[in-house]
Order: sequence, then C-alpha cells, then structure tokens
Amino acid sequence: MKRLNILFLGFILLVTVSCESMLDTKPQGVVSDEDLNEPEQVEKMVNAAYSFTGQNHFNKQMGMPYEEGSVRGGEAYKGGSGTNDNAERNRWETFTYMQATNVDDLDNLWWVHYVAIGRIHDALRRVKNLTLEQYPLKEQRIAELRFLRGHIYMYMKQCFKFFPYIDEDTPQDMYDKVGTDDLTNIELWAKLIDDFRVGASVLPDVQSEVGRPTSYAAKAYLAKALIFSAYEQDDKHNVVNINPEKLTEVATLCKDIIDNSGKRLASDFAENFLCEYENGSESIWAIQYTTDTQTGRLNSWLVSPVNSDYGCCGFLQPTVQQMNRYKTVNGIPDFANYNKGIMLDNKAAFAATPMDPRLMHTVAVPGMPWKYEPSYIMGESWVRTPEVYGYSMSQKLIVSPTSDCFKKTNPFMGAGLNWDVLRLDEVMLWRAEALIQLGQDMDESLRLVNAIRARAASSTNRLKFANGTPTGRFDVQPYTPGVNCPAWSKEFAMQALRWERSLEFATEGKWFFDLVRWGIAAESMNAYFEIEKTRRSYLKDAVFKKNRDEYFPIPETQISYVKGLYKQNAGW
Repeated sequence: MKRLNILFLGFILLVTVSCESMLDTKPQGVVSDEDLNEPEQVEKMVNAAYSFTGQNHFNKQMGMPYEEGSVRGGEAYKGGSGTNDNAERNRWETFTYMQATNVDDLDNLWWVHYVAIGRIHDALRRVKNLTLEQYPLKEQRIAELRFLRGHIYMYMKQCFKFFPYIDEDTPQDMYDKVGTDDLTNIELWAKLIDDFRVGASVLPDVQSEVGRPTSYAAKAYLAKALIFSAYEQDDKHNVVNINPEKLTEVATLCKDIIDNSGKRLASDFAENFLCEYENGSESIWAIQYTTDTQTGRLNSWLVSPVNSDYGCCGFLQPTVQQMNRYKTVNGIPDFANYNKGIMLDNKAAFAATPMDPRLMHTVAVPGMPWKYEPSYIMGESWVRTPEVYGYSMSQKLIVSPTSDCFKKTNPFMGAGLNWDVLRLDEVMLWRAEALIQLGQDMDESLRLVNAIRARAASSTNRLKFANGTPTGRFDVQPYTPGVNCPAWSKEFAMQALRWERSLEFATEGKWFFDLVRWGIAAESMNAYFEIEKTRRSYLKDAVFKKNRDEYFPIPETQISYVKGLYKQNAGW
C-alpha cells in the first residue's frame, strides 16, 4: 500500500497585474493561480491540505493535543525546565492567572488552524470547479477535504466551543463579518457532523494510499462528533441533557466499524506506539509522519528525555495520580483507594504493587527499561527538572534512538511515528459508552470493556528486564460481576468505562475533553489539585473555575481583529 505523498513544494500563488511586453511574460519556475486549476495541480493542492494537518511547530502545532487534553486533564505535568518554560502552558495546567489577554500561544493555535482551513477551502473550490470528466476523483476528493475540515474544526470545537464557522463558499471579504455566536452550540456541531456524513457515504471502504480516510474513518469521526454533541450543554457549559437519538446512532456506527471494517485490536498494546506497526490492524486513520522529508513531514514533539541520545525537551511528565490509577485489586482498578498508600511512581512500587501493564507502555521512571529495550535503562539525569515535576517520563509519543524512524533535528528530536487520530479501541469504548448510557445490551458493553482489558493483560511480552523477569507485578482481569465487582449497573459500568478510557489513552490528549463532555471537569480537576498539590508545590494555587475553565478564552487579539465582533466565552 502506498503512503500518501503529502509534501507540497514549489507552489507560489501569483497575482499579476497586466503590464506591457516582457512584464506580461510568466516567469520561469512560477506557477500562476490559473495553472493551479489544472487537474494535476489540483491534486497537489489537495495533498497540500493533507500536509498541513501534520504541522507541529512547538507553539503552532496541529498534531496530538497532549497539552490541551492531557496536561489540562491531570494526566501529565507540563514538564520542561520549570514553570517559566513555555509559561503560558503552565497557566493552562493550573488554570491560574490565565486571561484572554495573555494567551499568545492560543492566538497562534487559533491562527494556524485557520491556515489549515484556508488550504482545505482553496483545494475544495478548485476541485468543485472541475468536471467529473476532467477529474474522475472529484466527489471522493471533496469528501476527503470535508473530512479534513471536520478534523480541524473538531480541535476548535473541543478547545474553544465557539468559533467563526467559515466554509469554502464564504467570500473572503466576509471573513471578518462571521461571528462566534452566529451558530448555536448544537448548530455548530451539526456542521461537523454533516462533513463526516458526506465522508461516510462517499469515501471508499479501502484506500490505496494510507493517510487518506476511508468510509470507516468517516464513520468513526462521525461517531466521535455525535457522542460529544450528545452531551448537550447550556450557555455556561453545564451538561443539561444526554441525547438518546445521537447515542443510538453512535452505537450503530461503531458496530458497523467493529463488524465490517476488517480492523481488529493489535495483539500487543505496544504495537500502537511502534513505527514498524503503523497503519496496522487497529489504526483507522492516522496523521502520517516520516523521516523521509523529501516526501513527507517529520514528527517532532518536545517530550523526549534530556539524555545524550535525545537531548530535548522533557515535557509531558505523567502525574502521580495518573500512575496510581493503574493499581489493581482482584484484577480490576482500585477505585476507592488508588491514590492512597504506596505511590506507583518508582521501580520498587512496580515490583510490589498489583498493576495494569498499560502503565509500562505509557510511563518510564529511573531504573526501568526505556521503550521496550531491556538493556536501555532510564537514568535520573534523563529528567530535566525533577525538583519541580518528579522523575516520570512519557513514552507513547517517543521512539527508541535505535529505531529506523528516529531522527535528530538539533536541538529537537524527530521521528516518523504516526499520530493515530482514530483507533479501533476507542470505537469499541464509544459503543460501550453509548450502550451503557442508553441502558441497552449491558452484556455487550461488558464484553467490549473486557475485550480491551484482555488485550491489556496479554500485552506483557515486551515488558521485561534483561534477565527476562517482568518489569511489574501485572494483574489485569475481566470485570466479573459478583466475583470481583458489583453488578454491571449503569452507574458502575460508567465508572468502569471512564476508568478504562483513562488507562487506555493516557497522555494521548483526550482526557480533559472527556471530563468536559461528561460534565464532571470541575469536580474531577479540583479533587486532583487538592491531593496533587501536596506532591508538587507549584500546583499550590491551582484551581478549576466551573462555568469558565471548560474552554479556553477566545484570544483578545482575535477579538480586536474583528473590532469586537466575536463574543467572549462564558466566564472570561
């Protein structure tokens, strides 16, 4: 299967004014706007739209929102050289001293996502202007571009809730006339849902080039948009209703994907985070990265250790609370006492405490093998500022320095490891969640959750020291009502479902958004701060303000650009 070539080079959009003689001659090596309307060039414009979805400059990234979703959700500390390193992200983490006027990074992120939207719409307009005879892939490419638009706007929806909705038919001179409150929350969700519906009905079940979404990828993203929008919010972000019709459609879509897409859980959880298995059995749609910068884009997160093999920059350090969540009692999570007693943040605790092996796939601490290499042991010196953030490091986004897809790009590290935006494990848990909330087929929801747990239990082959002994006291069992857990009631099933998402997707940028859609962000985050501030002193003033902090403020810079047209988010 071919990899989509997403690099877009050598195109300069040229606007010319008619002049005389040689001034009217098109310069050599320059492509005019008219030339870009030719089918061959339009195809390259479509690829250019794909390319930008992987843009990951450190403060303008389009990649995995690990700070927005994991650092803000209490799964990881910001990390780095201290609270003043990327200081705005410290304000994101603590929710303290943050104002709409001191969010330059958010302003950059707002801007860069609209740059991506601009590329998508430029390509959309050009595709639409061609006939099917000129461009046989016309309808498929339109569906792909609408899928990409839904993907970009999903970030805006989760982070800001409201934003100016611009499509390919919005005249450029009207961009600054589109307000953030032109559409209601439900109407804005409907725009994203419509884009994914088109993809679900038009895209092929299989693509010849990896990186292009299939109909099943569109169905998965449609399920995501529906399950988020099913938790309906009032103007202050309180969840006031759970929409059963949307959850019913989520359950149906996810069953279709599970039964018919040909996707299956990888046999080992590790395969989701190793280059040699990317675009594999579990991946439904991924942002493509590669070390071959002639054909694609390098992934360069700032989360690597600061040892000699890597160098920079030590961000995204898993929290003590998150590590403790992997404790087990009778093979299931220690719901009541997980955050008490022995702290699951060191080698000795790993050996003594029953635990879920997914911790070892997610986190490393000194004395433990790094990224499945038994002889490559993490040292204390690998951590940049342990006196502030402790000694944990995240592993999912990182590849081994011996990997073929590792590349140094001094001072930062690069890799060809894809970002799996949509995986089958999440689709299975969405179906389970929908069934639980609907109170339907509770036995199947139990089977789905237990299937995820069974895979976790079997994912220990790579978790060994050089002498072959396991790196932890692993004990994961299925939920067995009446044996190791109470009845699989709606209340207990939702608790187990939420916990399973926390264990499965930790540090992948999802948890905070889950807390917001479930309507439990304030109580969850303030309970976390109450305990975690006793472990990390920089969190002493951290507090989550309900009816404000569920979403970022709209940057005041953006509001000033449109002369006050945008309405600021509630609480800001």
